[in-house]
Amino acid sequence: MTATGVGLDRTDAEIARAATTRPIVDVAADLGLSPDDLEQYGDDTAKLTRDAIARIREERAADGNLVLVTAMTATPKGAGKTVTTVGLSQALNARGTPTVAAIREPSLGPVFGIKGGAAGGGQSQVLPMEDINLHFTGDIHALTAAHNLLAAMLDAHVHHGNELEVDVDAVVWPRALDVNDRALRETVVGLGGSANGPPRSDGFLITAASELMAILGMATDLEDLKARIARIVVAYDEDGTPVTAGDLDAQGAMTTLLKDALRPNLVQTIEGTPAFVHGGPFANIAHGTNTMLADEMGRSLAEYTVTEAGFAADLGFEKFGDIVARQGLVPDAVVVVATIRALKYHGLDMWPADYDRLAEPDPEAALAGLENLERHLETVDAFGLPAVVAVNRFPSDTDEEIRAVVDELESRGVRVTVSEVHAKGSEGGMDLADHVVALAEGNSGTFEPLYPLDATLEEKIETVAETAYGAAGVTFTDDARDDLDRLAADGFDEFPVCISKTQHSVTDDSSRKGAPTDWTVTVRRVYPSAGAGFVVALTGDVLTMPGLPAEPAAEGMDVDGDGTITGLF
Repeated sequence: MTATGVGLDRTDAEIARAATTRPIVDVAADLGLSPDDLEQYGDDTAKLTRDAIARIREERAADGNLVLVTAMTATPKGAGKTVTTVGLSQALNARGTPTVAAIREPSLGPVFGIKGGAAGGGQSQVLPMEDINLHFTGDIHALTAAHNLLAAMLDAHVHHGNELEVDVDAVVWPRALDVNDRALRETVVGLGGSANGPPRSDGFLITAASELMAILGMATDLEDLKARIARIVVAYDEDGTPVTAGDLDAQGAMTTLLKDALRPNLVQTIEGTPAFVHGGPFANIAHGTNTMLADEMGRSLAEYTVTEAGFAADLGFEKFGDIVARQGLVPDAVVVVATIRALKYHGLDMWPADYDRLAEPDPEAALAGLENLERHLETVDAFGLPAVVAVNRFPSDTDEEIRAVVDELESRGVRVTVSEVHAKGSEGGMDLADHVVALAEGNSGTFEPLYPLDATLEEKIETVAETAYGAAGVTFTDDARDDLDRLAADGFDEFPVCISKTQHSVTDDSSRKGAPTDWTVTVRRVYPSAGAGFVVALTGDVLTMPGLPAEPAAEGMDVDGDGTITGLF
């Protein structure tokens, strides 16, 4: 249901609090689910039960249309993919097309760092937004615990005789924490004497960057989850042979911690559209989409499922196409989100972002930034998928800027519409919904990943770099070439590749804007994410543990004596 009496001068939090939500059992009923199919977390949130998941699989085919929302390279504050995903799902429902939204769970790192809340916004957000942005149903905390249990079991094994002959200088499984803390990137453990284990270098990554998060996103059931966990490479022995979580007999306990986290979370949008919020891998490090299980349930229970891929098409979308879609989740239509401020960000060749300058009217700068958007449209086209550009309108955008961009895209034969779902909810996304239905119904089914799995890892990386990034080639460091040789020897060369790259540019240099072609990707290291089922190639200077900015979003957050939170949105 929509909130009433809400103006554009209200914050997202105020809009959310003004909304009238339905009991989650009523939202579930729209999908043909009964109260017995749910484990409720209060009136507004529920997890699907294991019995419900099994019954849905038995009774319904997962053949609903899948719409994937991606974007051009955005400013550090984002392009509004989640807003668009939520708003589009509402618009499809409003036109009489039963639809589910499927988005990722926010990590506390970005929430308290630069972006603040990540549950959509305005008239296109998922509720209860405070719970979703904080502890929610405990999924991310369970992942953190399971990740650190594995680290503790590895160190305990080494301390108590080291039967597996683990090389303590070749341990590759760090600790995890779900807040930004740059001081924990590099640490030393085992200090204080022999009772605390051998001293060695260690560190922390943010939970969203853990391989466990990617595994949760890819697993189909508990047995698959357990098998994937067993394959995690945690270290190497004195002979250079991988040591896995299965070698430590850790998979059973870890799966026990994650048994409930695997079940999708059901909530609703501000207009009452059902929404799965589940999983949250970062797309600049992992594959960057919500769980396959949530998407499967959506496609079984509704005609359309609208999901999102993190960051721009060079990251989340490419990884969806080359990693996730190989498991059977092929999109029927793609929405590429663009913003006037992101276009100006590239047209003005700006780094870092000057948001005051981006708010100034400048149609010429917006037009100059179209080369970046076109790069991402070419990537979508390379997979054989149909796309529409959704210009996500901000209050500062002028009619002149919007018209200039839309006219230019239309003159180039690009399908484009203006989305105003933040301000207007479903009403602001009806034209986008019509475009999406037309694309899905007219899809010729020509999807193809960018590379075959029997190509070499080097060839796969080069294909992604040249096709999705527009690079002239790839340079591999000596360490990276040694890694490639070891991966081939260990049997990981038939995995797809997941390239870890900055989200601030199509290149591996954050400061370069637009769509350069006179550059080469530098791959520094390559390592297996065996449980998730891909190989990670490190480029540039992507951090697996972010730091807080000079003025973190956390400084503006507070809670009063009644428990009312301010500053989260």
